[in-house]
Order: sequence, then structure tokens, then C-alpha cells
Amino acid sequence: MTNPLLATDSYKQSHYRQYPPEARQISAYVEARANPFSGNVLFFGLQAYLKKALQRPITVKDIERAAQICLAHGVPFNREGWQQIVDEHAGLLPLEIKALPEGSLVPSGVPLVQLENTDDRMPWLTTWVETALLRAVWYPSTVATMSFKCKQVIYRGLLATSDEPDQQIPFKLHDFGARGVSSSESAALGGMAHLVNFAGTDTMEALEAATEFYDADIAGFSIPAAEHSTMTSWGPERETAAYANMLDQFAQKDALVAVVSDSYDIHNAVKNIWCGALKDQVLSSGATVVIRPDSGSPVETPLKVLETLWQSYGGTENAKGARVLNPAVRVIQGDGMTLATIRQLVDEMVQQRWSLDNIAFGMGGGLLQHVNRDTMRFAMKANAMRTGDGQWKDVFKMPVSDPNKASKAGRQAVVVKNGQLVARKFDEVDPSDDQLKVVYRNGKLLETSSFDDVRARAIAGLKQSLASG
Repeated sequence: MTNPLLATDSYKQSHYRQYPPEARQISAYVEARANPFSGNVLFFGLQAYLKKALQRPITVKDIERAAQICLAHGVPFNREGWQQIVDEHAGLLPLEIKALPEGSLVPSGVPLVQLENTDDRMPWLTTWVETALLRAVWYPSTVATMSFKCKQVIYRGLLATSDEPDQQIPFKLHDFGARGVSSSESAALGGMAHLVNFAGTDTMEALEAATEFYDADIAGFSIPAAEHSTMTSWGPERETAAYANMLDQFAQKDALVAVVSDSYDIHNAVKNIWCGALKDQVLSSGATVVIRPDSGSPVETPLKVLETLWQSYGGTENAKGARVLNPAVRVIQGDGMTLATIRQLVDEMVQQRWSLDNIAFGMGGGLLQHVNRDTMRFAMKANAMRTGDGQWKDVFKMPVSDPNKASKAGRQAVVVKNGQLVARKFDEVDPSDDQLKVVYRNGKLLETSSFDDVRARAIAGLKQSLASG
């Protein structure tokens, strides 16, 4: 495990010498500033950081190694401050951290987290944790927001075309992103963030993370599925045999099995194999075969596959006037899926009277990797300083060269106004109205959320967002 005293930027090591001599406490906050990606952020991930990083005591060994590295690296090292934390705080950081409930849908510009040091000798500590804390919040929150925005699009499509939208939605977006991220930790955190909104995933590290940090049982599920190697190893001349083997191995009554079918010619495979040579075996198995195109147009190809399946297997028209395929066959489109292409495909399906019951969507790197801190303009900024006389003074930045980077002045509160979360100065509100609650103080977790709690809040946010247009 990385030395926690090195989980920061180099310049943070010198900041303990830079605060005014009268400083006793520094307050700071985390927000997603106004951004073009989303007006709201689905807040998630802080609890994982609190459990993994802030409940692990700092040791003398950590101090000695960090001191050696800082000396060689060319930056100062606050040996005295860290030794005080080991000797007087059992190695646990003397911080108080307040946060909104995880799973909340929060307007951009509203603080998600606020923190301050609790030991007056350590005003430097609040912003020292910025690097790790911000990283722990921006990434899972951005992935959760991306997943949530996809869910909004898909759920609207289900409302228009499905008789059971609430039963259908949990498995409509599947996470295929594990191989496309930068690390195992990213897979765990990003995959877990997706599972706030959906229950389908192939990112197994996310299951362990949800259990470890949010007490989940099994937060996500998958099914037996083919990849190209297991199909192409049979050779083009035995393509039908490869698919038949999938049916022999996995197609039992009420089971689901996914088969990638574009190794050579997706349209031939659907028309002449799934709707031809293997149709009787599919129907007699009692299973649902999920056919996966993995190339071609991410909109036109799955629509053509649906039409071919309809001509062969048939189906019914539901109460919404949409076509629902025979339950023996379904489609999953994972190639080329982004928020934009999901929206295009959903719109086309609604227009062509296809129920979204017929299809699931998959995302990989576009879900877990094609995001960064600037996607939602996450930032942590100091907003107040308490001096030796006990007075809090506003701290803020207001660069004339970029007013969009102006920060909030004064300790913050978040209150509900007209059904919306809004930021206010802490001194101007009744503390009982503040939605920022203490979740961590001096090494102890004071309030936690289960994964079910987080999911329930996200669902409430979905319903509220759709109701408000």
C-alpha cells in the first residue's frame, strides 16, 4: 500500500510553512462547479475513502520513509506535525468531515463535502488531504453521473415502450469497462459507481468494493457469455457448431446466455443460423439467447438484427403499442455505445415502435475511463480561516482572468429551498437545516450509508429529475 504521507502533491509538503501565523483552523469544501456535461452530480465514493484511507493509522515507519523521500525529492517535510498525529492522535487524522448523503442528486455549484482540522496546531492538514480526497470523490461521482444520465435516457424510452419499466431498468446498461481503465482500483471504484444505478456488470472488482465499503451483499450480476476467441477458435466452417455448443452448455429453461455473433457476418449469423439452423434448439431450450453484434453502426446494426429476429421468431404488441420479441431471443449492443449513441438508438426504437424490453446496452471505456476531473469541473477550495481570537474569516479566490474559477467565501451549508439543494453561508442558516452532516471526526466514522441506501436516493433523484423535465 502507498505510504499515506506521499498520497499528495509535492507542493503540499511545504504548505505547513505558508499559512499565516494566526491561523488555527482552515475550512475547505468540495464541489462540482458549473460545467457543460451535467447540471447535476450524483454524489458517490466518499465513504470508500473514509474507510480505506482515513481509518488506517499513520506510523513512525511512514514518517521515516516519507522524510527520506521528501529530502531527496527537494521539498520540506513536516516531521513535527506528523509525529504529533502519531503520538497524540493514534496516527489518525484530526479532521472533521461533513458531507451530503451519498446517492444524492446535487446541483453543480453546491458543496458535496466540507472539512476542517480539529487540532489548532494543524491548519495545514485540511488542504493537505486535497489530492487524495478530491480524487476519491470526483472519479466515482463522475462515473455515477455518466451512468445516471444514460439511465435517464433509457428509462424514458422504457416509459414510452415497456409495460414494466421499473422491472426492466436495472439490467439495461451493462458495465464492460474493467479492461479499459488505468488500474484495478479504478475498476473497483468506477464499477461500483455504475452499480449505484444498475445491477448489470462484468467488473467483478466492483462487487468486492461495494461489499467492503458499503456493506452490500452482491451488488451486480452477469450471465454466461461468449467472446470472439471462444467462437473463432471453432473456425468459420464451424460457426454454427460454436453457437450450438453455447446452447448445449448454458441454454436451460429460464436461463440467459449471450453470444457474440459478428465474428464473420452478423447478418448471416442472425438470418441463417439463429433464425435458421439453430432456431428449433433455441425455442426448445426454454432459455433466452441474447445476440450481441460487436461491429458496424451502433444504431443501424442492432435495429436490423431486431427486425430479422422479428420476422422469424415473432412476438407480441404490448399495451404501449410497441413490439416485444418472443422471449427466446434478445439483443445486447455494447460496441460504440456512448451517451449520445444510446440516445440515438433509444429514439429510433421508440420511433419504430420497438419496446426497449428487447435490448440491453453495454459500455466499457466510455463509462469508466473517458472521464476526468474537468468533465464536471471538480474542485476543493479553502473557504474560511479561524484565527487565535476565535473568529472565522472568509477565504476565497476571485481571479479577474477567469471569473468562472471564483470560489465560495465562508464556511458553507446546504439547505433545501423549493425542493432543491442550494448553498448558503453556514453562519446565515439554522444549523439544523444544514444537509451537510458530520460523517468523520478524528478517525471515527459517525454516519454511514449502505449500498441500498445509496441506490434508493439515486432512484428518488431519477424520479424527481424526470418529473421536473
